Amino acid sequence: MLKKFLTAILTATFLLSVTTGATVEARSLWQDSQWGMFADKKARDVGDILTIVISESTTQTATKSRSNSKSGNTTLNAGTGIFHFLAAASAGGSDSFTANGSASDTNSFSGQITVTVVEVLPNDNMVIEGTQSIWQNRDEHKITLRGIIRRADVTANNTVPSYKVADATLKFDGKGPLNAKQRQGILTQIFNFLF
Repeated sequence: MLKKFLTAILTATFLLSVTTGATVEARSLWQDSQWGMFADKKARDVGDILTIVISESTTQTATKSRSNSKSGNTTLNAGTGIFHFLAAASAGGSDSFTANGSASDTNSFSGQITVTVVEVLPNDNMVIEGTQSIWQNRDEHKITLRGIIRRADVTANNTVPSYKVADATLKFDGKGPLNAKQRQGILTQIFNFLF
């Protein structure tokens, strides 16, 4: 009799849950994330951050040499006949120009800057942008980087070398007492502009 009673209760409970439309949801014990359990945590969406490893070196050398010369002579013989008052005369002239110049410029910079993905393009390339500002003794050293990277170039540790950044704009700027002393004064700039 007890067995029949329990069977009747279980059957009633089952029928009640089916008729009321109650559903049961299965939930994972793991927190859902955009990367999943086994994927690398690489930047892929707007707002994600990654690190650009900067290693840039440029060398420029220019040498110019120019020369130009010109000379001329003119001779006038003494006059004869009614022109006997003209004495013999000669004239000569020469002109020469020589110019030499050379310039050499070498720049190198290495460091790291963390940037943010600001746009994902239709071809899955990502536009990145970031600024790093370092203050030291009232002098600010500012690095600004903007460019386009491919998702495939993002390494497993979420970095990209700077030589793989397309349309890269890398700007080094600074302000403060030390940087102000390294600029020419206003009068010198005016004289350089005029002359």
